[in-house]
Amino acid sequence: TAIKTANPSLIVFAEGGDGDMYGEGGNHFIHTIRRNPDIVNLVHNNMVYGLTKGQSSPTTMRGQKTALQPDGVYLEPFNPLAVAVSLKASFVARVFSGDIDKAKEIFKQAVKHKGYALIDILHPCVSFNKVNTPKWFKENTYYLNEKHDPENGVEAFQKAMETEKLPLGIVYINKKEAVLHQEYNVYEKSDVPLFKRAVDGNKLKKLLEK
Repeated sequence: TAIKTANPSLIVFAEGGDGDMYGEGGNHFIHTIRRNPDIVNLVHNNMVYGLTKGQSSPTTMRGQKTALQPDGVYLEPFNPLAVAVSLKASFVARVFSGDIDKAKEIFKQAVKHKGYALIDILHPCVSFNKVNTPKWFKENTYYLNEKHDPENGVEAFQKAMETEKLPLGIVYINKKEAVLHQEYNVYEKSDVPLFKRAVDGNKLKKLLEK
């Protein structure tokens, strides 16, 4: 967010896993959606903590057994798409990493989109998640067709709530929200990006005093 605000000419990606973004970073996830910076948020969602020996993550399915949950996870999994749509995120999509061509096209659209773009990437963890395998993802996902209207918030939320089969594609687009770096200019309205401006100590002091 800070990088894009300081230099709006950059294309900025925020990249991490389902534990990073939806667990430890859950608070940042929610408020980044609210701020609507012009960044692309790539979340590698393998439904497990794949770097720390395979304990359940926020998106692990109920009943799934892990090293730390031998009797199975009893919590309902966190639904990032439903949360993002309910907060009126400006771009919400889901892809499967095993389908590179279709994922690539959605990545392109996310980069072209002005505002916060969430891409939830269903991504197998071959070391620790023996349930959500590439075969499982292929059998338990489907692509939204051309009849789906991503600008219809109610329809998008209904699709985001589907869990029997997970929808792939662009789920929601909201073009009505203001983009962060266009609304906030740290010192004054100017076409010169923040990182190129000299800091005026007196002006900054006055702003802080307000």
